[in-house]
Amino acid sequence: MGGLVAGVDVGGTFTDLCICDPATGAVRLAKVPTSMPNQADGVLAAFAAAGAALAEVGLVVHGTTTTTNAVLERRLARTGLITTAGFRDVLELGRRTRPRPYGMTGRFVPVIPRDLRLEVDERMDARGRVLVPLDADAVRAAVGRLVAAGCESLVIHFLHAYANPAHELAAAAIAAELWQTPWITMGHALLSESREYERGVTAAVNAAVRPVLERYVGRLADELAARGYARELLVMNGNGGMVSARAVGREAVKTVMSGPASGVTAAVVTGRAAGMENLITFDMGGTSTDVALIRGGLAPVSNEIEIDYAMPIHVPMVDVRTVGAGGGSIARVDAAGLLRVGPDSAGADPGPVCYGRGGTRATLSDANLVLGRLPPDRFGIAAGDARAAIAAQIAAPLGLAVEAAAEAVVRLANTHMAGAMRMVSVSLGADPRDFALFAFGGAGPLHASALARELAIPRVLIPARPGLTNALGCVVADLRHDFLRTVGRPLDDADMAEVHAILAAQEAEGRALIAAETVAIEAVRAEFWADMQFLGQTHLLRVPLPHPRPARAELQAAFEAAYLARFRVSLPEIRAGLVNLACSVIATRPPVDLTRLIDPAGRRPTLAGALTGRRPVWFGGWQETPVYRRERLPEGVRLAGPAVIEQMDCTILIEPGDRLADDARGNLIVEVGR
Repeated sequence: MGGLVAGVDVGGTFTDLCICDPATGAVRLAKVPTSMPNQADGVLAAFAAAGAALAEVGLVVHGTTTTTNAVLERRLARTGLITTAGFRDVLELGRRTRPRPYGMTGRFVPVIPRDLRLEVDERMDARGRVLVPLDADAVRAAVGRLVAAGCESLVIHFLHAYANPAHELAAAAIAAELWQTPWITMGHALLSESREYERGVTAAVNAAVRPVLERYVGRLADELAARGYARELLVMNGNGGMVSARAVGREAVKTVMSGPASGVTAAVVTGRAAGMENLITFDMGGTSTDVALIRGGLAPVSNEIEIDYAMPIHVPMVDVRTVGAGGGSIARVDAAGLLRVGPDSAGADPGPVCYGRGGTRATLSDANLVLGRLPPDRFGIAAGDARAAIAAQIAAPLGLAVEAAAEAVVRLANTHMAGAMRMVSVSLGADPRDFALFAFGGAGPLHASALARELAIPRVLIPARPGLTNALGCVVADLRHDFLRTVGRPLDDADMAEVHAILAAQEAEGRALIAAETVAIEAVRAEFWADMQFLGQTHLLRVPLPHPRPARAELQAAFEAAYLARFRVSLPEIRAGLVNLACSVIATRPPVDLTRLIDPAGRRPTLAGALTGRRPVWFGGWQETPVYRRERLPEGVRLAGPAVIEQMDCTILIEPGDRLADDARGNLIVEVGR
């Protein structure tokens, strides 16, 4: 497609826009508050702020938190379930876990309440053979009851439908005659996996968010068209690829983690260009922090992510871990006299006290302002209000000076974020010292050096536009379709001709879907995987396959090598089991020139030309610290901390002992001192 390429990401606090001109490399940027409850208003406001004529835009790619927020906040469509007799409570029984690891406390609210989960007679066995025929009259009666109960979305989820979907297909055909909306989800069509709990929850989430997503995307597409956009809107999926708006609703659950996935996608592209293919990504925004581990320049994709307690979403998604620590995280002293930071957030409205929008509760941003890390003059009279909030709500109850209280808030938030980084690295056998920290988000570069120092990460890579990186990820994302099918056989008994046929069919379907998209692509490739385990084990290990026609011996050797690499133990006496076969079909788009994210015309010949002033910054004590404007930094800049670097989308803190340099693409590289 010709025209401009726009990536827009809606976060919990800000909506970010990045527009690139493929012909000239020129870039236009915008950052506006996220609009609630209608996020489309914020998207349109971002285009207006960037001064972009939508008629000139050839492609809009959108990363959204609509489905993620709908699930976490339980703002879901009223949904009914029709399932196999005796299995209505599978979604609630789960895997014998509990909301909190200690004590019988906490509560769990299933996606579909029990009175809307209905049973009908039917049964397949694990080989797909009919044990009990489908009771068509019972299906009609169940559909009628759910319609009368006001359901607008329906799930049909039968036991062992992955092995033989005939009953699900027949029930869906009956339901389509009576159901008043097009929102009918069949479990096998979304996820052809053997585990009925995970498959059922994934289907239930898909059905419950589908009306929410389709209404939002439809409204946004109509608004864009009314303002001159003549092409198709694309939406980021959680797997790091994208899909057209007209098709996104059918598999709405795949957009869960859409926003975080776009950031990881941008990190992969930026890291490769900078020669750093092993990264720990650190995306700190106003509401939360997302972290992920990138090895060898590949985004980590998993189909076993649990977005919330008892909420496993078993479709491929970028493996991102989230903690409730962001610039808007609320700091408080609890009844026991302990300092807490997050997970509650002030969000965009009213926001932190320093925003001056009516917020009254002290936040992490307020603490950073008190410590001089953020410019007091930018916040006007609200800067004094922020200091007063820290003094009254944190310092006084703890018996600390205001600066010490603010420092404690920052250090506790850093502890939470460091824990998430250990979860994606140390807990998986990766040494953080072998990685660089990729810091982005509006608040990431403010905390990156401290976190790198705590985890012994030697370098921090700060992209040209940290606060707009998720939007940039939408610009550079590829198209991607993922498929999975359960085989469920000991490897010795697997029919290898069937294995080859399944993988070939998955690849063919993916290529057909990509061919139907109206997006310019450069190349299409397929990646193949097998989910395997030793017989008798519960958890699966994903094994990459070199091609779609592996021999039995190749599968056995690949699994043993992957198991040894992951667990450092060999178990040759135990038989291997082939559980699932998976395929990812990826279409790469033409590259986008990102060298002008920092306009070369704005750079100054010397470091002094980028200096905007000095101010005291707290590093265990006040230090007079130079403040620079990033867009004015000279090419090949070198400087030693402490320093503060400000730009439109974020503030960067270079701590004492750190050394900073830039590269040819406008990225900053911080060598972390000890």
